[in-house]
Amino acid sequence: MGEEQGTLFSPEYNRSIQVEARSEKLTSDAGALLMREVMERLGYSELFAQHLTDPRVAERVTHPQIELMRTALLLLAQGWSGQADVGLVQADPAFRTAVSSRRGQRPLREATGREAEGLCSQPTLSRLHQDLGMQANREGLRSVLLKGAERRMQRQTRQRETTLDLDSVPYEVFGHQPGSARNGHYGMRCYHPLVMRSEEGDYLAAKLRPGNVHTADGGLQFALPILRQAQAWAERVWLRVDAGFPEGTFLDRLEEEGFLYVARLNGNAVLKRMAAPYVTQPPAEGQVRTHELIYRAAKWSHPRRVVLVVVERMREQGELFVDHFFLLSNVSVADVPAEALLEKYRKRGTAEKDFGEWKQALDVSLSSSPRPKSHYRGKEVQTPYHEPDSFAANEVRLLLSLIAANLMHAASALLERGEDTRPSRERFRQLVLKTAARVVLSGRRITFVIDSSRAALWRRCARKLNQLYPVRGSPAHQALPAPA
Repeated sequence: MGEEQGTLFSPEYNRSIQVEARSEKLTSDAGALLMREVMERLGYSELFAQHLTDPRVAERVTHPQIELMRTALLLLAQGWSGQADVGLVQADPAFRTAVSSRRGQRPLREATGREAEGLCSQPTLSRLHQDLGMQANREGLRSVLLKGAERRMQRQTRQRETTLDLDSVPYEVFGHQPGSARNGHYGMRCYHPLVMRSEEGDYLAAKLRPGNVHTADGGLQFALPILRQAQAWAERVWLRVDAGFPEGTFLDRLEEEGFLYVARLNGNAVLKRMAAPYVTQPPAEGQVRTHELIYRAAKWSHPRRVVLVVVERMREQGELFVDHFFLLSNVSVADVPAEALLEKYRKRGTAEKDFGEWKQALDVSLSSSPRPKSHYRGKEVQTPYHEPDSFAANEVRLLLSLIAANLMHAASALLERGEDTRPSRERFRQLVLKTAARVVLSGRRITFVIDSSRAALWRRCARKLNQLYPVRGSPAHQALPAPA
């Protein structure tokens, strides 16, 4: 006790300052409480129970699966991306109350029976990933990802149209994780997952793939189920992709099923000859020229509409030169003119920016790899040992990171004011989630006391939370009273 409470650090620049450690209930992650509430308002606990199974023997379970799921997601949302980080916050009062299903002060009181004493250990969290790696549970996680996004979007009426973005996102790894490989295009060892995102900013699906597969490999089988689901949301469903995806079978199937698409198209000798008459003169200052073309690739079943876009680019030396690129679409000119088609494709930049922001904010390490086990709890393993599927465990990490990203996206909407004012996930974490608090136990209450400078942000979050996601069982669109 003396060592724990003694002076830990005293800076030389001011010897009046001392850093000590004391047994007090403090947290730097009070935002975990808000994230748990968002999780409950969107019905994630029900989704976990509905789509996931727990293969463990119930009588031996200390940490229920639903609490382990909350632990994994809240750690990611709060910025604790390493599995070993759970040990640093194992006794954190905000995490303990946000993860636990127990009511009252019980999450912070001494455990009884098989109740959990704080958060789980790192090995328990690792075994969660292995259990979720079963085929049925991975499909369950995909269902949780999609249905959770649908609940947040809260579509009361069928929209006229919606747009989904499909992309392949390289995920660099360090080591020799199963399925990872060097990708010559990106110049690194990586996985090459497919990810699909709605125009509202929610991730809808993901699939982990080996690092050396082509961009479009498996893209059609991956995208079609989500596109079909989106037909329940809107009359017209658009798919927006980059130049790696358009190929004959892919395009034919989209057209057969009635989906619209806009894609970037790589140039070739034929397209360059077709574009030559239009790229000799630069467009007027600040303008972009578009020209309609009809083009049929060698492996296409029929000619398709191509829009030539002519723009000015600046070289490194500072001078301007004429540049151009091609867009491909199955929408008629009368329905969507070239300028409107270009504007729709340019919104893909928002999706690509969000892909990068997701990777930066969640910082998930896809590091699971085979580690042969010869001993367990100090004793040699007697029975045959079956190595867990490390590739499946890494896909679980990917899916969990996207579920956490969607929860943070929903939470960041609580600070939104007007259009295009929603903070990024990282900014929302800094503003709200990483709020320090002192915990006071009195009577039957647990009080988290935060600094008054954050009060306005939390008050705004509480009001918007009740407005966007009314308490389950309350009349539609009727919010609970927010703090004054």
